[in-house]
Amino acid sequence: MPAAALNPKPLPTQSTTKRSVPLDLPYVPVAKRPLPPGRPREWYITHNRRLKAMRLAIALLDSGVYVPDQARDEKIRDTALLIGVHPPSDTTCRMVRTLMRYAR
Repeated sequence: MPAAALNPKPLPTQSTTKRSVPLDLPYVPVAKRPLPPGRPREWYITHNRRLKAMRLAIALLDSGVYVPDQARDEKIRDTALLIGVHPPSDTTCRMVRTLMRYAR
C-alpha cells in the first residue's frame, strides 16, 4: 500500500505553512575559485555584485519572501546581516528584486 494512502493529511512543509520558515544557514561555505585575470575592473565589480545579489535572493526565498514587492531595501539589508555579508548598495538591492522577478 502506498505511503500516501496511509497518511491522508500531508505534513506541513515550507510551501504549505502560513508563516515564514526560519532561514537555514549554509553549513559549509562554498570553495572560492580565483577570478580570471586581465579583465577590466568594472567586470569584477559587476561579477561580485551579481554573486551577492544571487546569495541574497536565495536567502530571501528561503525565508519566505517570494514576491519582489515584499523585498524592500531594509529587508534585503537585514537578510545580508543574517547571512553574514556586507549590507548591499541600492543597486544591489534593485538587482535582487530583478532576480526574484525573473525567477518566477
